[in-house]
Amino acid sequence: MIDQLYREVKEKSCICVGLDSHLDYVPASMKKGSPSEILFNYNKAIIDATADLVAVFKLQIAYYEALGIEGLMAYRDTLKYLRNRKLLTIGDIKRGDIAATAKEYAKAHFEGDFEVDLITLSPYMGLDSITPYLPYLEKGKGVFVLLRTSNPGSKDLQCLPYEGESLYFTLGDKLNELSKDYVGSSGYSALGLVTGGTHRDEGEKIRRRYKEQFFLIPGYGAQGGTAAEALLYLDEDKNGGVINSSRGIITAYKNYPDGEERLSHYTRKAVLDMKEDLYGRL
Repeated sequence: MIDQLYREVKEKSCICVGLDSHLDYVPASMKKGSPSEILFNYNKAIIDATADLVAVFKLQIAYYEALGIEGLMAYRDTLKYLRNRKLLTIGDIKRGDIAATAKEYAKAHFEGDFEVDLITLSPYMGLDSITPYLPYLEKGKGVFVLLRTSNPGSKDLQCLPYEGESLYFTLGDKLNELSKDYVGSSGYSALGLVTGGTHRDEGEKIRRRYKEQFFLIPGYGAQGGTAAEALLYLDEDKNGGVINSSRGIITAYKNYPDGEERLSHYTRKAVLDMKEDLYGRL
């Protein structure tokens, strides 16, 4: 899986589109049918406008869970559409629980209605909350484990001093050891890390220390992260990670007077603008 994601980045870009879809984001003209139909059609329009430009799509499950069964139907249908188009998916679920429960979460999100290619995990219950997912890495799946996140409160725990450096480095070192059995031909492991693109002073150190980790990099755009900060986590070929943007892309149409009528155009423009920001004018 990580080799496939590496190829998508190489062939398209390091951009990840976050489908953090909310009914309030949907143009009035598209609000026809049930909530599940509305969200799915909105997602479909975004996917169709950007699929040839981006490496992967990330669905934050909270936006769908908040609508109950209707929302989860939209989540399921969006994943099915992406899978049928052979596009890669990240389920942003941030699960972290005891091993017996983690085993069921792994089954829920790597099989069945909610199957995705990669998922996000929270490690703060310990490594035994991560290990139940590892058998799926041998079957072509991948995980991104939270390391240094983009939110302001991340410093409350992640940056606590421990043995002369921030606590998250101890966590990263343990995950790095765990990841070595899952390194693909690209040189990156299917056990990757979430590293927020809002920490200019730490990005280069994290990239040097975890050379075999593929990064999921949130924080660009609406959360205040810049291209310069996000790119610190990538290798010299601008690979080894994907940079996520959600609201900055999926609500871009709202910045234009004719946005509702030209949703696809302005969604695509937002991705092209982001691509230029990251790569320069091509």
